[in-house]
Amino acid sequence: MAKRQLNRRQNWRIEKIQGERAARAAKRESQALQTLEGGDLGPEQTGLVIAHFGVQVEVEALEGEMAGQVFRCHLRANLPTMVTGDRVVWRPGNQGIGVIVAQLPRNTELCRPDPRGQLKPVAANVDLIVIVFAPLPEPHANLIDRYLVAAEHAGIRPLLLLNKADLIDEQNAVALNAMLAVYRQLGYPLLEVSAHQGDGMEQLMQQLNGHVSVFVGQSGVGKSSLVNSLLPEVETRVGPLSELTGKGTHTTTTARLFHFPGGGELIDSPGIREFGLVHVSRDDVEAGFIEFHELLGHCRFRDCKHDREPGCALLKALEEGRIQPQRMASYRHILASLPEDEY
Repeated sequence: MAKRQLNRRQNWRIEKIQGERAARAAKRESQALQTLEGGDLGPEQTGLVIAHFGVQVEVEALEGEMAGQVFRCHLRANLPTMVTGDRVVWRPGNQGIGVIVAQLPRNTELCRPDPRGQLKPVAANVDLIVIVFAPLPEPHANLIDRYLVAAEHAGIRPLLLLNKADLIDEQNAVALNAMLAVYRQLGYPLLEVSAHQGDGMEQLMQQLNGHVSVFVGQSGVGKSSLVNSLLPEVETRVGPLSELTGKGTHTTTTARLFHFPGGGELIDSPGIREFGLVHVSRDDVEAGFIEFHELLGHCRFRDCKHDREPGCALLKALEEGRIQPQRMASYRHILASLPEDEY
């Protein structure tokens, strides 16, 4: 059944109620912070945000005798929004509670638009984005390319990960191998694993060690199963594929950071069916297709749209096989999805 559309008054009422709830939560948080700061607080030290819960975050102490301990922390007023992976300056209080006093500069941040189209960071200081897909649900090159564009835009190295490799059969092998061949030809690192059977997991662990990684991909591709296999003590809940739609059911509810025994961290982020790119421009999308780099700026016309124009360097490369049709189709599909002012 189609989702019912809300009229302007209903939308206004929902926003009003949400705003009132947020104001009440902020007032309670301010009162709690005043009480906490009125007591005895320890010296300033650095910490790592390992989870975010509404107006509070969990911070892992990184220094001294408290190193490794986790504190539920309040945020001082006028601080920016904290996300999992942020490094902060904080002061410990009593009974496992603390106060964040400053946010340290981020090396990178992974962002996606919220339902209103506003850009929202979801993880900080990530240096490896693991793009997870599987034979089931059926993988789409366009979605993978969206993640690659986002990774390029954020300055984060990508790793393509085919999970559920045990589900490759005669029916899907030809199309799947053809799609993977395109990314191998472009030089993207690509692993095939099976979290269920354990195949390839040791090689994956070697790729993740020493990095701050985040798994992304549509629901149902086995991100939670991968976390369970890599970190058995975590017990991340796994959701089955929906029998009705063939799509996955969302299981993770908040971004949380986990430590690997051999070094490095994993940020397990909520599953998302489609990664929006409304925060990028046409130039950003073009920059996200690495095979375009040497061709851009060599078209006959400066404002070439790479569609039907004569003298287009990208169209010539497409004809000569230097750009694959799969990738050109993704590029055009992504451009068509951008807001008109960005196109």
